[in-house]
Amino acid sequence: MAETVLDLKDLRCPLPVLRANRALRSLPPGARLRVLATDRAAVADFQAYCRESGHALLAWSEEAGVFSFVIRRRTDEAAGT
Repeated sequence: MAETVLDLKDLRCPLPVLRANRALRSLPPGARLRVLATDRAAVADFQAYCRESGHALLAWSEEAGVFSFVIRRRTDEAAGT
């Protein structure tokens, strides 16, 4: 399945998570979203967001100050919430 990339560099907390949430709602269940962010707080924010929302944080990494998060949209019937 193709991966959607969302470039949210230079945005501060909580905007990366809010924009990612909006993007995930528009994707089909099971789709993957890669989020690029530069705010260090995004690491804890995306971990908590995925834990609470049921989406899967498949991986995250950091290179040259840019954080990359790979999230898989939840697949159950409540995915639109």
